Amino acid sequence: MTPVEHAPLELVRRSAAYLAGKGVSNPRLDAEVLLAHVLGVPRIQLYLQFDKPLAAAEVDAYREAVRRRARREPVAHITGSREFWSLSFAVDARVLVPRPETEVLVEAALARMGGAGRLADLGTGSGAVAVALLVEHPGWTGVAVDVSTGALEVAAVNAARHGVGDRLDLRRGDLFAPLAGSEESFDAVVANPPYIPTGELGGLEPEVSRFDPRLALDGGPDGLDVIRRIAAGARAFLAPGGFAAVEFGAGQEGAVGRIFRDAGGYEDMTLVPDLAGRPRVAVAEKRDG
Repeated sequence: MTPVEHAPLELVRRSAAYLAGKGVSNPRLDAEVLLAHVLGVPRIQLYLQFDKPLAAAEVDAYREAVRRRARREPVAHITGSREFWSLSFAVDARVLVPRPETEVLVEAALARMGGAGRLADLGTGSGAVAVALLVEHPGWTGVAVDVSTGALEVAAVNAARHGVGDRLDLRRGDLFAPLAGSEESFDAVVANPPYIPTGELGGLEPEVSRFDPRLALDGGPDGLDVIRRIAAGARAFLAPGGFAAVEFGAGQEGAVGRIFRDAGGYEDMTLVPDLAGRPRVAVAEKRDG
């Protein structure tokens, strides 16, 4: 192989073509991100040093990263990190990779959070939502719950990374179970629960169906099993004037609205759209009395 073939942009060009042939949706971007990760530099450096050949060990490491991506392993698993809310989060196969649309959940909660309070994040996964909210609101504390010990280990890393570990209590258990009997109350209950109908899991992109934890995806026959449980249980833990904010999937807004209405004890339910204008988050305030 000639030196030019070891140059960053030539490696990116050939890798992007290879990834495109494997069905990867953003092959050029992924090829650049992976090479920048291997080299330990910002992506812009690939263009500033476009003619600087890579060492053989760097080429080998990059080829392995590209092979993993060609098998449709998520870029975030390969690099070990994902940006969310302009913060870098550690991620791996134990947690759902944070999605940009989940930032709508953070925005919806922030719009209703005062200067001080307490939140509960149900099914916290990587801790992205709870950590982002606590970073934005230094006067708040919170509890983050997950059934997965591995997920809580990842969340602990992220809480420490962003300086909120002393304000976030990580507890293992199923939804409200770690809170029951504690007589705690919260000003906000937030959740990005599993909401994919079981029968649709096999049709998801391989990056999701093969690599994200099934527990973080499978919402039961209609995708709404966990949302029903959250709507039924949250009001018992909400302080007066508190709210629940829950993410849901495309086309589920009507059913989610009915779930919260049928659960009773809520008022002023709002559906918050994502950047595409699709309803993405339901926010319901606890009714006084």
